[in-house]
Amino acid sequence: MNNKNVKLLYDYVKGIRFSSGTPSLDVNKLDAPYQELGRELTHLHLAVNELNEYKQKEQQLKEDKQKLQSQIEKIEGYNELLVAMLSKRDEWLLVVDTETKEILYCNKRKHIGTTDKSFCRTCKSRLTFHPELLKWSGEEQYSVWEMSGADDTNYRITSFPIELKERSSYVHIIVDITEEKRMAHNLTSKAYHDPGTGIKNRLFFEEYMDILLREKQQATLCYLDLDGLKYVNDKYGHLEGDMYIQNFVEIIRKDFRSGDTFARIGGDEFCLVLSGNMKELLDKKLEEILREFQESDFSEYQCSFSFGVVEIPGIKNTLTLDELLQKADELMYECKRRNKEKYPALVR
Repeated sequence: MNNKNVKLLYDYVKGIRFSSGTPSLDVNKLDAPYQELGRELTHLHLAVNELNEYKQKEQQLKEDKQKLQSQIEKIEGYNELLVAMLSKRDEWLLVVDTETKEILYCNKRKHIGTTDKSFCRTCKSRLTFHPELLKWSGEEQYSVWEMSGADDTNYRITSFPIELKERSSYVHIIVDITEEKRMAHNLTSKAYHDPGTGIKNRLFFEEYMDILLREKQQATLCYLDLDGLKYVNDKYGHLEGDMYIQNFVEIIRKDFRSGDTFARIGGDEFCLVLSGNMKELLDKKLEEILREFQESDFSEYQCSFSFGVVEIPGIKNTLTLDELLQKADELMYECKRRNKEKYPALVR
């Protein structure tokens, strides 16, 4: 046996087995009888390397597949959680196909994921304005609007376009704001009403008059002062004084329209505002009411009030609210002087 050939082949095989690198074999250095064996060993070495690389890639693919499956399971879990959360939300979440108007998604639907061309019974009964949802065109891209539903309910709708599963769609988020509206109305009512009498207060009167004067509207302003309130409070107590105020408010309110503005602007000070110029008519009407109030038998003390009426001539008016009130106040004191002559113990 040729020791040179054996040594070259031995070193090559040894290198394949123990070397961390990639050994090479120069077949041309072998004698002719050994060259074929050297080529076979080289091909076998390459085949083993390819097999090892394939196994490594196969193992990597397997690991990648496991990671992907794990991610899919997490996403599906998140989706199930999201759907469960949305289904329990108070607001509606509707997705409508832009072209076909199909309901692609509704979080109130029992069978999640199904597509329905129309609204379900719940949506139709609660959202009586559902045709308006289908008509929304998305021209504004993003819109917040309000609609009224069944049983005096109110809804705020936020609408915007999206792409859902490669379908052009609209999203409508519908929130019941009935309680919010009620609370806002109550707050407004409290802000503009006198708690003691239930009529409008000074804040409402000043804002109303600001609009009236700015828009140059014709109106008639009456300034009223309840006579002897301090006397009643001191002699009979504040509870009786409150009753005195209530009796006065009721006798004024019953003789005027609900559209007329009647406001308490101070403890015993009130203002009455009527549309149009009708000073003569109002003077006559208030004289009749005053006589009725003075002749009433509400209590053991004398009832009375004083008033002054001025006209607001619309576009011809040049006076401010303070100037108009001062003018009405001067006329009111003339009335108070007459009342004092008639009832000196009460009017002070």
